[in-house]
Amino acid sequence: MKVSLIGAGPGDPGLFTLKGRDVLARADVVVYDYLASESLLAYARADAELIYAGKQGGDHSMPQSEINALLVRKAKEGKLVARLKGGDPYMFGRGGEEAEALVAAGVDFEVVPGVTSGIAAPAYAGIPLTHRACASSVLFATGHEDPGKAESAHNWDAMARSGATLVFYMGMKNLPEIARRLTEAGLDADTPTALVQWGTTPRHRSLLTTLGRAPAEAAEHAFSAPALIVVGRAAGLRDTLNSFEKRPLFGKGVVVTRAREQASETAAMLEELGAEVILFPTIAIVPLDAAGAAPALPAGEPRSPQFPPDGSGQTPAELALPDVLARYGMVIFTSVNGVKYFWERLRRAGLDARALADIELICIGPATAAALRGHGLEADLLPENYVAESVADAILKHYAGRLADMRILLPRALKARDALPKLLGAHCAGVDVLPLYDTVPAGGRRDEVLEKAASGVIRCITFGSSSTVENFLKLISAEILRGFPQIKFACIGPITAATLEKAGLPCHIMPREYTIPALVNAVAKEL
Repeated sequence: MKVSLIGAGPGDPGLFTLKGRDVLARADVVVYDYLASESLLAYARADAELIYAGKQGGDHSMPQSEINALLVRKAKEGKLVARLKGGDPYMFGRGGEEAEALVAAGVDFEVVPGVTSGIAAPAYAGIPLTHRACASSVLFATGHEDPGKAESAHNWDAMARSGATLVFYMGMKNLPEIARRLTEAGLDADTPTALVQWGTTPRHRSLLTTLGRAPAEAAEHAFSAPALIVVGRAAGLRDTLNSFEKRPLFGKGVVVTRAREQASETAAMLEELGAEVILFPTIAIVPLDAAGAAPALPAGEPRSPQFPPDGSGQTPAELALPDVLARYGMVIFTSVNGVKYFWERLRRAGLDARALADIELICIGPATAAALRGHGLEADLLPENYVAESVADAILKHYAGRLADMRILLPRALKARDALPKLLGAHCAGVDVLPLYDTVPAGGRRDEVLEKAASGVIRCITFGSSSTVENFLKLISAEILRGFPQIKFACIGPITAATLEKAGLPCHIMPREYTIPALVNAVAKEL
């Protein structure tokens, strides 16, 4: 039995420590706070017990005494307990009190320090806490002392005379009192003072003012907890050194509708540009079992031969896969998922990349080619534009005179456009569709999106496929979306845009290159 008091850092999950991640991944129980980024819970085991013990602006959902008892009880059940606390456990985090309770109960514990907001938030706001020209020391203080104290524990006179950068945690409610105490102690009312709210997170914002004007400006700009108060000459460097808030998408909400397992790449690129990313997965990727049947084409449409060509209805996982692959001269991958699930079939059959040694490999775009490269193979051909029609044109030109006797395998989703079988079928020995996965609707965070849309936070909704458009509109209708004129719609390409426009909504943003990086760059340019 053991309890690990882990500092979750100031809010940016990238500032979480490696040791914290490793300890969290081993825990049986995770007790987490309001200010600990929920994204960190992804490091916990899937079967770990998650217990919320958050505290927000004085509203304690679980009293400290109950948290102490909970940690002791779970540890004495023989479990490894991770206590995930915002910032650093021992910096105004009551970690010392929790550690004392554990010692008193005879429970083994360890402390995993975290990056405290008092250092990280000012840094993100462009404020160096020490600087040779203006601050040789820094003082951290609570702005919310124990109300049971007879008098303040702070030596306000010493603070005012110190010349140090003063950093007050949890002080927004007492900002007028803090400003009064410092000025009465002799600190000039014109001393640079900064407020940093939600530091390092997508909701980060800061304000540079003076000590005397800080209470009024905080009220005017609606600054509230969680926020830091930074007082001193170093705070005056905020306007010069603040690069975090100058990023092109800073403070703008962007909805990502891709499947959860694919959304992280898009989210990371948007966050790097400053966006507040709202993950709203409208689809989930579900692999088909070995008996997944090929989709039927609409009546009257040209048909690809049954997969495999012998009409057995069996898939490569059920047949001698080398014999099946020997029938094909070309494999066309139209998505990263197609590569992923094709390789799962190969592995289950005991095969690897060598099974494709004599086969032409075509990829619809660079992301799909990169996925293929991850398995040690290079695509033989990439089209100029990353849509099915362009793939077909490129194949017909590049393999002119060589297609007549060639059979083509098309691993793809269960539901997909049939452009490639139609365009290539008449020029080759046959195109066999191999369905490997399906896209199914996924529940999104509808209430959160509507709330942030109504408040003006959301400025853009991104769509990476037609299925994301269709499923999103099942959750939030086009009629509702038209009520938020500030929102722009971004589509990865013309097929997705056509689906959106068919629903009566405009596509405001579409990149020239139909890739996720190009889509992100287009959003940054247009917003």
